[in-house]
Amino acid sequence: MDRLTQDAALPDTVRAPRFHRNAHGYGMVHIGVGAFHRAHQAPATDDALEEEGGDWRTIGVSLRRPHVADALNPQDGLYTLLTRGGDAPPRVIGNLGPVLGPLHSANDAILAAMTAPATRVVTVTVTEKGYGLDRQTGAPDATDPAVAADLAAAAAGALEAPKSLPGLIAAALIIRRAKGLRPFTTLSCDNLPHNGNVLKSLVLGVAPEAEKAALEACAFPSSMVDRITPAATPKTLSDAVAALGLEDRAAIETEPFTQWVIEDHFPEGRPAWEAGGALFVSDVAPHEAMKLRMLNGAHSLIAYLGQLHGLELVRHVTAVPQHRAAVAAHMAAAAATLPPVPGVDLDDYAAALLARFDNPAIAHKTRQIAMDGTQKLGPRIFLPALDAVKKGTETAPFARVVGLWMAYALRAAKDGTLDDPEAKAIADAGRSDDPMDALAKAASMPPDLRTHAPFWQSVEAAWRQGSAKSQGSS
Repeated sequence: MDRLTQDAALPDTVRAPRFHRNAHGYGMVHIGVGAFHRAHQAPATDDALEEEGGDWRTIGVSLRRPHVADALNPQDGLYTLLTRGGDAPPRVIGNLGPVLGPLHSANDAILAAMTAPATRVVTVTVTEKGYGLDRQTGAPDATDPAVAADLAAAAAGALEAPKSLPGLIAAALIIRRAKGLRPFTTLSCDNLPHNGNVLKSLVLGVAPEAEKAALEACAFPSSMVDRITPAATPKTLSDAVAALGLEDRAAIETEPFTQWVIEDHFPEGRPAWEAGGALFVSDVAPHEAMKLRMLNGAHSLIAYLGQLHGLELVRHVTAVPQHRAAVAAHMAAAAATLPPVPGVDLDDYAAALLARFDNPAIAHKTRQIAMDGTQKLGPRIFLPALDAVKKGTETAPFARVVGLWMAYALRAAKDGTLDDPEAKAIADAGRSDDPMDALAKAASMPPDLRTHAPFWQSVEAAWRQGSAKSQGSS
């Protein structure tokens, strides 16, 4: 079967790019061309090109693994976006060009793309663990080998072959300044509170001392992103074949809902992402906290309930009445920790989230969400729990997630299925005299929560309850 390429003819039932690809230059680099970027920022960029044009096509970067480049490059960067549960037709996304990587073998090509005069925006989706962040100090994580290498290079006065995300951005900005080029704007699109500020701090942290003052002036706006995007399955790929009559090895699926709230600070310009529904604001923080605490926090609860009760998909968990009640209680507790969010009724938002979780056309696996728990618990659970302690509001729902995570993590470590950067610490915790305390340290739980008796007692109760569950129970 022929493969999807720029020259392939698409059926009328498929929405093709509504712009001439070769008429638009590359003005952006995106780091982390996974399914989420291809379901979220990339279609918004297509919408922007269709609406206002401009040289805003994207060069992709895959930092660690070559499989995304291997799938997309033979297809001229094209792929199919399938929207599950709505009436949108299959859509081929067209703004993406070559995908470069991985970093260790394509360093020169990646830096060349980031330091090209036409590059004005660099966007990032590498998940929480991709930032090289020490969650206890907020500084670059010197125990991460890639970050440590960049710190050593910076101490020697040069970042010629960066190994980490912050090192790569710092090196590119330094090279641009040496060439007399304006700095690009770096836009984080990951689930980290104040993600722009976090990324800027990390970039400054790995930069040579002589470069810090210049990098301080560079733009790092924050953003909040939201679109449920399951991992592609064989059915995703077969459905793309059925729609296109062509092979597409990079097809992905997503839900109808999409949201993007962006701090409007782009000194060198940006695409007209408003055409794709993006909202530009002066302060992203209220929207960011709402999404992290209500959606992402509830997702973590759902993930651990699902894994401990043998429920494969998100919708399987919310179909169980007692689990659904726990999810609703969690969102209510999270909402109580939030400041007012402009233009949003939090009760309506919670109801809309439950409806999205119930989507029968989305096969979002609880195992996928359960990954990297030590990286996710901080912004999703610990921060709102601390606020709840200060406000005197309900903390038990947050403790429930922590206890269930402990039960899940210990079981997954024992049976060899745990996917977490702190997997060794979790496995060691299972053999310690006080596994709960060791797990709390592995997840960087704030001491104020560990010493808050009602919270810790609720964690222990949830951990014991979760540990009692066997795979396949309901």
